[in-house]
Amino acid sequence: MLKKYLSIFAMVLMLIGVLAACAPDREEESGGSTDDNGGGDSEEAADQPESLSVWVNDSEEQKAVLDTLFAKYTEETGIEIEVTPMNMLDQVESLNLDGPAGNGPDLFFQPHDRIGNIVLQGLASPIDLGEAEGTYSETAIDAVTYDGEIYGAPLVVETYGTFYNKDLVEEAPATMDELMTIAEEQTDAATEQYGFLMEAANFYFSYPFFGANGAYVFNNEGGTYDVEDIGLNNEGAVAGGELIQSWYSNGYIPVEINPDIMNGLFTDGKVGVAITGPWNIPAYEEALGDSLGTAILPTVDGTNATSFVGVKSWMVSDYSENKDAATDLALFLTNEENSLEYFEGAGELPANQAALESDAVTSNELIAPFAEQIQFGTPMPSAPEMQQVWDPINNALLFIAQGDDVQEVLDEAVQQIKDNIATAQQ
Repeated sequence: MLKKYLSIFAMVLMLIGVLAACAPDREEESGGSTDDNGGGDSEEAADQPESLSVWVNDSEEQKAVLDTLFAKYTEETGIEIEVTPMNMLDQVESLNLDGPAGNGPDLFFQPHDRIGNIVLQGLASPIDLGEAEGTYSETAIDAVTYDGEIYGAPLVVETYGTFYNKDLVEEAPATMDELMTIAEEQTDAATEQYGFLMEAANFYFSYPFFGANGAYVFNNEGGTYDVEDIGLNNEGAVAGGELIQSWYSNGYIPVEINPDIMNGLFTDGKVGVAITGPWNIPAYEEALGDSLGTAILPTVDGTNATSFVGVKSWMVSDYSENKDAATDLALFLTNEENSLEYFEGAGELPANQAALESDAVTSNELIAPFAEQIQFGTPMPSAPEMQQVWDPINNALLFIAQGDDVQEVLDEAVQQIKDNIATAQQ
């Protein structure tokens, strides 16, 4: 009987050993990303790489703050970060060459409007943001979503808004009617004094006056663009085009306006209101000091103007052998704490919603309106076909500025866009 019990006991021990051998390694399952804020506090995964290769934009200010964040990540995880500075616009071409050879990055940095082209070339993998997805602004997530998949961890959001000279304009115009009153009362082309200036023949800046009336570039549902459904010559687009044309016909904006002329006039104190981006804050503030004010865009017929929003995000290379670790680093760089540190060092608005709504942003009187304008914005289309839009629509705006029939010009532009897309797809 004793032998029987000993035999059964031995069999139980063997069975326990077999089950233990089959059980999953919990550290391995975690993927090193258990912290909601991304990175840092997660347990070290069994297959954690010794290093990650990261391509950053070649801006000294951006690189300086990122080096600090990389050092913090290395201290918390033990993973070394190999940094290569490279202009964002050059990274895609280099990845095409270096990726297949095993010399590309694990993580790279891109503006969202290039995502469609990047995905089409098979250069990036979808990224699982996990619970962190809800920590980014909704506009930022929309921007990095392509064909229903998320392809970036958003770090930066940017759009444009209203600048005004308090010595000339008591308060920012809240409506287009108020802006037109300023333009009418303060414009004297003979003395180069203008109530209102903007690059109205640049579709990037003029889109709000199309979008507020119901125009759109491509119909977009859930990050899937219908490039055959173009809304740039519908009734709303014509209304926007006619509004813009009136600025030229009334002499408010000279046809030859360009960024250098506009910025020069504004910093010389000859412009009441200008519509442009926050990248001009340093130069404008240096010239005007406390007389500089900013605000969201004026409403159009009671509707908030829908500015184009750009988003810069971290993307995981499809050639990377360390996709989980690269994702963990991307989440770490874009959590609330590190997004704020990046904002304070590089001066770019955070895509992390809590950081965007933090005192560091909202207490800055010049920056806060741009953060507010984000909520009314729409991401620039990320479909590859967007590259076929810019030239025809910008040319159309030039014709509109010169007084051509708005409907006819926009019809021709849309047909040219369709022809361009068809040619590119052959």
